[in-house]
Amino acid sequence: MTVTQIALIALAVGLLIGVGLSLLVVWAYRARARVAEETSNAVPDGIADVLASMDDAACVVDVSGLVLAASQPASRFGIDVGSTLDNPELRLLVRSARTAGGTATESLRITRGGLSLDPRLVAARASVLGPRLTLLMIRDVTEQERLDQMRRDFVANTSHELKTPVGAVSLLAEAIESAADDPAQVRVFAARISAEAGRLAQLTGRIMSLSRLQADDGLGEVTPVAIDEVIAASIEAHVVQADSVGVEITRGGDRDVWVRGDAQILIEAVGNLIANAIVYSPRGARVGVGVRAEDGVVEIAVSDQGIGIAEADRERIFERFYRADEARSRRTGGTGLGLSIVKHATQRHGGEVRLWSRPGRGSTFTIRLPLIEAPVKVDVGKKSRKKRERKAAKTAPVRVRKGDIA
Repeated sequence: MTVTQIALIALAVGLLIGVGLSLLVVWAYRARARVAEETSNAVPDGIADVLASMDDAACVVDVSGLVLAASQPASRFGIDVGSTLDNPELRLLVRSARTAGGTATESLRITRGGLSLDPRLVAARASVLGPRLTLLMIRDVTEQERLDQMRRDFVANTSHELKTPVGAVSLLAEAIESAADDPAQVRVFAARISAEAGRLAQLTGRIMSLSRLQADDGLGEVTPVAIDEVIAASIEAHVVQADSVGVEITRGGDRDVWVRGDAQILIEAVGNLIANAIVYSPRGARVGVGVRAEDGVVEIAVSDQGIGIAEADRERIFERFYRADEARSRRTGGTGLGLSIVKHATQRHGGEVRLWSRPGRGSTFTIRLPLIEAPVKVDVGKKSRKKRERKAAKTAPVRVRKGDIA
């Protein structure tokens, strides 16, 4: 081997060693950069445990929008670990927080799980955790917004409903004063005042009933209640109303059925269904009240042959002051609270109320309550006799014989 060949071989070996060292240095720098990046993206200690215990949606994202940690409820909004934060409004909120170098808060209406349906109102808050990390918290306030709107509607509707009879009474009182010399007119106006006063009393009574049912102590004394007695009392309270409009009330189904609850509230709930069925039935129609006990559930169904309820109204029919037929309710003096009372009374007793209806064919409202066994009947006469005997034994004079005294 010549000197030239040896030199070439040495040169080649040197080049290989140099290239290898260069590659090794590059690899080392890249590994170091990767470690530094992973370290900067690491979720701070304790954050993951806090997220795991949260009831609200929350997550930690890096500057690219990658989700590094998330709470369980965050998945409802399509936010999962390893995925990218897709919602543009949330990404903008995170960017605003990073630009400000602190915290950004905003109310947003966003969709859940990437769907275009079911938009939710949320209170979102983004807070900077470090150079690359941001904490995003999302609280769903849709239900709170709905309840607040219901409260506002309730106050507005109550004020409106109370204003009508109060105004009528005031005007009629002035009319009586003007017609003081006409006894016939005074009697007419007095009758109308009495009717308006009755309407006002009915409205205030139902408002109080609804408020009581929505309170924590909505039920009074809870005892075994015979459904036979509930049905009988409810029908009896509305016989005159049915006769006045030519509607027949019929009863059928199972007997000797019992539930646990407040008898008066159940009578009011079933009575509201019967009253509504009578109002929305034509003359000569029939209102049916049926009872069925099956699989641990008691069903009380009230059916009518009336105008029915449109599909668009069925979702809202149990809301306070909502009326499917506004004109008819005004004409008949309805308060718009009856079905709301039925719903809350049923829920207070651990049950539910269902609706079947077809326009032009009528409606059926069904109250479903937990069934209990009939209580054991006690012979009151025998019990009272034994009580008297025990009392007599205690109060009877004690005879002491002479030989018993020491």
